[in-house]
Amino acid sequence: MGQKVNPISNRLGIIRGWDSNWYGGNNYGDSLLEDSKIRKYLNARLAKASVSRIVIERTLKLVTITVCTARPGIIIGKGGQEVDKLKEELKKITDKDIQINIFEVKRPELDAVIVGNNIARQIEGKIAYRRAIKMAIANTMRMGAEGIKVQISGRLNGAEMARSEMYKEGRTPLHTFRADIDYCHAEALTKVGLLGVKVWICRGEVFGKKELAPNFTQSKEGGRGNAGSNNGGKNFKRKKNNR
Repeated sequence: MGQKVNPISNRLGIIRGWDSNWYGGNNYGDSLLEDSKIRKYLNARLAKASVSRIVIERTLKLVTITVCTARPGIIIGKGGQEVDKLKEELKKITDKDIQINIFEVKRPELDAVIVGNNIARQIEGKIAYRRAIKMAIANTMRMGAEGIKVQISGRLNGAEMARSEMYKEGRTPLHTFRADIDYCHAEALTKVGLLGVKVWICRGEVFGKKELAPNFTQSKEGGRGNAGSNNGGKNFKRKKNNR
C-alpha cells in the first residue's frame, strides 16, 4: 500500500507556512516544549470553542498567540474577561509576557480540524457515524470545497473486528503541491474503544507566490471552489477496506 505523508507538512514552504514562527538559538528545545504545552493546554481549555489552529510567534520577552476559532465569542467572553483570565493561566506555563489575538474562521465547513472534531464529537454523542460523515461532506461541498475525503477506522458500530471505511466526494489531489489541502486526524472515544477520523479537504489551487508568514488580516480559506457544482451532495463514492 502507498505510504501517506501528512499533506500539511508536505506543503510547508511551498503554499503553507509554519504554525510556530521564531528563531530558537540555544533555547530551541525549551521553546519547542513550551509551544507544545501551550497548544495542549489551549486545545483542552477551549475544547468547545471550535479551535482550528494555534499560531505562536516569539520575540525576546513576548509570546504572541493567535487562536483561529469558529466561535470567538466563547474565548473573548463578556467584555474580554475570558481573554484576561486565559493570559494569566498561560503566564504560569511560560515566564514571558503573553499577547493573545483571536482570529475568526469565517467558513468553518472548509477547515479540516473543525470538521474532523465535529464528526468525532457527534460519534461520541451516539449519532450514527455514516450520518455524521455524510452531513459533514454535504456541508463542506455546499460551502464551495473542490473535494473532501473522510476515513474512519476502528470498531464501527461496535463490531468485533475493527475496519476502515472511506467516503469521498469531489477531488483531493494529494500529489499536487499547489492544491491547498487541509488535513486533520481526530479521535472519538466510544464505549467500545477509540475510533480514528481522518479528514482531507481540497480548497482549490494556489497559483503564484504565496506569503508564508502568518497574516490574519485576510480570510484563511482561499479556495477557488465552485459552490454550485456539487449536485446537492448526492454523488458519493464509498470505499470499504477490510483488514
